[in-house]
Amino acid sequence: MKFSLKIVQGDTVNVMEVEAGNSLQARSIAEEQGHHVLSISQQKAVNLKIASLKTTKFNVMLFSQELLALIESGLSLVEAIEALAEKETHAESKAVLNKIKASLFDGQTLSTSLENVPDVFTALYIALIRASERTGDMETALRRHVAYQSQVDAMKKKIISAAIYPVLLLVVGGLVVLFLLGYVVPKFSVIYESTNAELPLMSQLLLSWGRLLHTHGREAFAVFIVGICLMSYVLSRPFVRSMIMAKVWQIPKVGESLRIYQLARFYRTLSMLLQGGIPLTSAMRMVSSLLQPLLRSKLANVVNDVQEGKPLSTAMEIHGLTTSISVRMLRVGERTGQMGEMMERIGIFYDDEIARVVEWFTKLLEPILMIAIGLVVGLVVVLMYMPIFELAGSIQ
Repeated sequence: MKFSLKIVQGDTVNVMEVEAGNSLQARSIAEEQGHHVLSISQQKAVNLKIASLKTTKFNVMLFSQELLALIESGLSLVEAIEALAEKETHAESKAVLNKIKASLFDGQTLSTSLENVPDVFTALYIALIRASERTGDMETALRRHVAYQSQVDAMKKKIISAAIYPVLLLVVGGLVVLFLLGYVVPKFSVIYESTNAELPLMSQLLLSWGRLLHTHGREAFAVFIVGICLMSYVLSRPFVRSMIMAKVWQIPKVGESLRIYQLARFYRTLSMLLQGGIPLTSAMRMVSSLLQPLLRSKLANVVNDVQEGKPLSTAMEIHGLTTSISVRMLRVGERTGQMGEMMERIGIFYDDEIARVVEWFTKLLEPILMIAIGLVVGLVVVLMYMPIFELAGSIQ
């Protein structure tokens, strides 16, 4: 993208053009050259903005790991941020680090500096850093975040890897069926049409489909593509996805597994914030965005009950945010005063349960998909060859 910047050079105001991925990066480039930026405006371009496709998303996990390593090696916070900015090669990430560095040089704290780039750092991350600034233990806070994010990423990878094979089965099976219906069946329909033989009803329907594709193939292909695009657009709408998820949550086993998955993430995040020194009710409000709307409303009721003096375990049990095992573990945490550590154990327990569900679901789904695809392909093939079998029988 091209940006037009009004800059101060000495006693005069000039206009400077800069190629950058976004306005933040353009400002950073100008400031590195010693200019004071007054305003930034994006120039309109006729060509496709290919540069925007090449921008790199800032990796908060990598940032935390590298910052932790540098601080543990004895560097001050400002020196660590400077080192990260100097070694960064991606323009967008470098601009974010330069903005943080500039805020630190202005005397702001790291949490305030991170707030200046809200599109990169979440409110949870900023709250954790702010709590560590009060306790003076930033290394521990960063270490907790790295451990938390590693555990969350590991669970996501398990779910994604378990879904890869069923998706491949569906794609390959769908392509085979499309090939049969779109190429093989039209060829057979032309052959059978010339015989004028009496065909079974199902074969007639299948061959009618083949004749339709043979005579109006381009139109059918266009309708197919438009249908896929329309379906993709509809499924991309937030209210449609919300409606689908609401129906999925109503499926007994699936809905319960989704609830357990959300509770696992909820307890892990809450554990990280509590161990970082954030008060319980404030931490629960921060993590409410991680939950599905129904669970979010239940969490709001839990917060109100806790503020009125009810024990956390009782409030969570009343509003359905626990299981029979986790409520007992919460009571142990209340008695021992180790609520943060106990919530982390609950998160681990839930993760193990989700892993077992995913493994069971994968083992059950794969053979079901293979059988279903085999039946569909077999049905199409049998319906295509059934007239041949009848013709052979009549000849005998």
